[in-house]
Amino acid sequence: MLKKNILNKVKLLEYYKLINHNLIYNNSAINRYKKDNFEISEDKARKLELLKKSILNQKSCNLKKQAKNIVFSDGNAKSKIMIIGEAPGANEDEEGLPFVGRAGMLLDKMLAAINLDRKKVYVSNIINYRPPDNRKPTEEEIKQYLPFISKHIEIINPKILVLLGSTAMNALIGKDVVISKMRGKWIEKKFGNCKTSVIVTFHPAFLMRQPAQKKMAWIDLKMIRDKITKFKIY
Repeated sequence: MLKKNILNKVKLLEYYKLINHNLIYNNSAINRYKKDNFEISEDKARKLELLKKSILNQKSCNLKKQAKNIVFSDGNAKSKIMIIGEAPGANEDEEGLPFVGRAGMLLDKMLAAINLDRKKVYVSNIINYRPPDNRKPTEEEIKQYLPFISKHIEIINPKILVLLGSTAMNALIGKDVVISKMRGKWIEKKFGNCKTSVIVTFHPAFLMRQPAQKKMAWIDLKMIRDKITKFKIY
């Protein structure tokens, strides 16, 4: 038992070192303009393009009027692991890709801690345009974008769906649940024809404000790693 506890502490220290290294000293965005060309079926590519056009063609979206770019997705559309955050920030709005600022750097380090990266996952947000001043999306905005993200999930058809933060959790699971009680639990949920295993964990931006919660996020990450092994995804 003592040997096991020592091993667990060593792993936790390695995780802390990985996700904190150089994070607070680098404010520049991750450059993801040069994207990997993942080959997907023509049907999936067509559905994703149609979904993106549907979002672009909205007539009554105030967020779109103020944003520079639509932030649709990043990563591997063939992946069986989908990650959903809240909404784009300034860096994301500039590049048109999700999680490229400081929170994106931390997300990449969290993924690396369980041997994942952007080539092995697919990333999107509940909202596809940046809210002004990086404010939290309103209930009306979430309601407007909910059909889009639900369709997005159905198209990707992940086996594992990771929800980052309360906004993603409340939008896709329910308004009455709280993240402190919901995180670290697996639930089965359907989105159209997609049946997936869903887990909630803390948003990287929250973890930067509350670093003490990184220990709980590490527990969630290990659960995701175990589920990946169980499903034989990688």
